[in-house]
Amino acid sequence: MRISSNFDSGNIKVISAQQPHDIQLEINKDNNSDFFQWFHFRLESTPFVEHKLHINNLKASAYPEGWDDYQAVASYDRQNWFRVATTYKDGQLVIDFEPEYSHTFFAYFAPYSYERHLDLLYWAQSHDACQIETLGETIDGRDISLLVVGEPSESKKKVWITARQHPGETMAEWFVEGLLNKLLDDEDPHAAALLSKSVFYIVPNMNPDGSVRGHLRTNANGVNLNREWQTPSIENSPEVYYVLEKMRKVGLDMYLDIHGDEALPYNFVAGSEGIPSYDARLESLETQFKDALLAITPDFQDVYGYPKDEPGQANLTVASCAVGEEFKALSYTIEMPFKDNADLPDPYYGWSDRRSYQFGQDTLSAIVKVVDSLR
Repeated sequence: MRISSNFDSGNIKVISAQQPHDIQLEINKDNNSDFFQWFHFRLESTPFVEHKLHINNLKASAYPEGWDDYQAVASYDRQNWFRVATTYKDGQLVIDFEPEYSHTFFAYFAPYSYERHLDLLYWAQSHDACQIETLGETIDGRDISLLVVGEPSESKKKVWITARQHPGETMAEWFVEGLLNKLLDDEDPHAAALLSKSVFYIVPNMNPDGSVRGHLRTNANGVNLNREWQTPSIENSPEVYYVLEKMRKVGLDMYLDIHGDEALPYNFVAGSEGIPSYDARLESLETQFKDALLAITPDFQDVYGYPKDEPGQANLTVASCAVGEEFKALSYTIEMPFKDNADLPDPYYGWSDRRSYQFGQDTLSAIVKVVDSLR
């Protein structure tokens, strides 16, 4: 029996693995950080034998409440990820599984590899409407890549989308892949309507270093990028520094920052109601967008989410608040679950890569409803 995580986004520490029913594991912390929750590893063992994998010390993880009612995902081919029997008690997650093949992959959520990220960029580039720009380099020397979709013009709205500031939130890049496939479809009427009026600036992965390293929440320096938007630096958070610099250069009329939430089993948005410049116009835009999304997909709801900030009390280090304040624009954080969508549960897949992909397409359709009102 062998357990390995020496691959893209791999993360696990083997404490003991002598008996299939008593495999003891822990999750490594993000580099220079106390955050940990993301795991991704491969089990090599005997098929059709019951295995019990115990992941320990989770009371100290980033979001202990995220383990309640959570089911891990597994795959034999790294393409189809399905939920497996999982229980949590007293800081220990137990995966109870009888593999059908000798090699099985397990993960916190369906991984989105760096190779797939590169494939997405260069597939997008093959469309006439899309260009790639390299804004700068990460700490580990990877490209900070921006996709520009549409023909830039001063008269057009500028719609910005960023994903995976927190690298373990892989559903965010699945969301972007779905959105891009719809936006770059020459026969899609929503895409045609949007590109006649707007240009999209999309960063599919804000944190490629953390993604490859198997981090949950931070970049190679151990910095949480979604707390860097007030004073980013090339030394600590070049990913935010270069993206914000580009936003200021080209302008911004709408911003969506795509994330995943460990604890809440719902899709929801977090707005900028606490920023100093929040007014009736921004409130109206937020309402229009939410109403459109509610009408388009039953996978979205507006009952459960984060508590709303009191007026003037927004955290301006957070991307959606900082950007909303600086550009006086509609600015939302979109959250998806690591668990299932409690409103539309799926016992086999839970909330999944496929549904994240579809939610990205649905969100693009909702943008059509607000684009004319952005300025």
